[in-house]
Amino acid sequence: MTTTPLNRSLEPLGVSIPSKVPTHWYNLAADLPEPVPPHLHPGTREPLGPEDLAPLFPMNLIAQEVATERYIEIPETVREIYGMWRPSPLFRAHRLERALGTPARIYYKYEGVSPVGSHKPNTAVAQAYYNAIEGTTKLTTETGAGQWGASLSFAGALLGLDVEVWQVRSSFDSKPYRRIQMEAYGGICHPSPSDLTEAGRALLKSHPDTTGSLGMAISEAVEVAAQDPNTHYSLGSVLNHVMLHQTVIGQEAMVQLEEAGDAVPDTVFGCAGGGSNLAGLTFPFLGRNLREGTKTRLVACEPSACPSLTQGEYRYDFGDVAGLTPLLKMHTLGKDFVPPAIHAGGLRYHGMSPMVSHAVNLGLMDAIAVDQDDALQAGLIFARAEGIIPAPESTHAVAGAIAHARAVTEPEVIVIGLSGNGQLDLPAYSPYV
Repeated sequence: MTTTPLNRSLEPLGVSIPSKVPTHWYNLAADLPEPVPPHLHPGTREPLGPEDLAPLFPMNLIAQEVATERYIEIPETVREIYGMWRPSPLFRAHRLERALGTPARIYYKYEGVSPVGSHKPNTAVAQAYYNAIEGTTKLTTETGAGQWGASLSFAGALLGLDVEVWQVRSSFDSKPYRRIQMEAYGGICHPSPSDLTEAGRALLKSHPDTTGSLGMAISEAVEVAAQDPNTHYSLGSVLNHVMLHQTVIGQEAMVQLEEAGDAVPDTVFGCAGGGSNLAGLTFPFLGRNLREGTKTRLVACEPSACPSLTQGEYRYDFGDVAGLTPLLKMHTLGKDFVPPAIHAGGLRYHGMSPMVSHAVNLGLMDAIAVDQDDALQAGLIFARAEGIIPAPESTHAVAGAIAHARAVTEPEVIVIGLSGNGQLDLPAYSPYV
């Protein structure tokens, strides 16, 4: 690949990459017993073609969205950046086990070691890379709690892209340090809905006091990207290519568990909003279940305030409020659903990843809803035993695992996906300390 001085950041540095950083992403589509229903054009209701997605996404990501091969090679430049923090650690939660008085062996896969503090850079770096090699100069996106907006800003800084973010208003107001984090990486952040877009102005006119939603923020980011040929849109969850990039989490966890002598866990818990952290951790285990007949139970832990999997309908719906996105077959509460301003801002999405929804619909994965009070109380139990303050999103998985661990009477292996740290989310914990 020939590069210009403007995109020298795309060239591999030739630095040593830790040997345990995965070389390929894992694609669950290769092992599913039935294919994921296709995304539909919002106008024709026919399956999308590459040309329908080209205004928003680079061709490499469009190809990954519909890919069926089991493994897709990770570019060397992306692996070098992954090597800044990957492989992320898998810890045995000895002190939590003692605090709970459980016979279970509990492990947690900790994504909070990334520069941003969450799992989100796993796809942010990949998406920024593929956009940059196609000549895109700017990315727009939405964010809830701010982990995704910060991650894309981080990736843009490393790979030479401008980044503009619309953050759900409730989180923008309650999490000022996330905005500063984005700006430290060079990103620009607006509260959503804003008066900068037609979609935002219409929403403010009809709902002037709205706390915002991810669906609203997506509408604004998509609108801006669609109007500029040099700008693409980037999504932090939901779509198939995002699920793909996150599978480095589960692939590493499988190797680490085998090294620990617990190769096949009994139950894996992950938090679920749009589905990226959950899929990244669980899809490699699910693929093994399908190929080899292992029986690892996979549990999606979502907030009871935004329960798309446990109370939503499985049907085609828009991914945004304005109806600018393709129609996705997913568990949904309806595109107009505006959840309460819960502290787990990253889980405030009306729908669920089509791949996760499909797995749940086929009975390959379970789902539970967790109250915010129970989640954050569980986060404190975890922090006081293990020392890490979990991101509010992750506390839903922690709560599910703690309840399960307290109930078991025989030894078993439990894995928790700790998708990030709560260092910039401490106000969420203040009512519980």
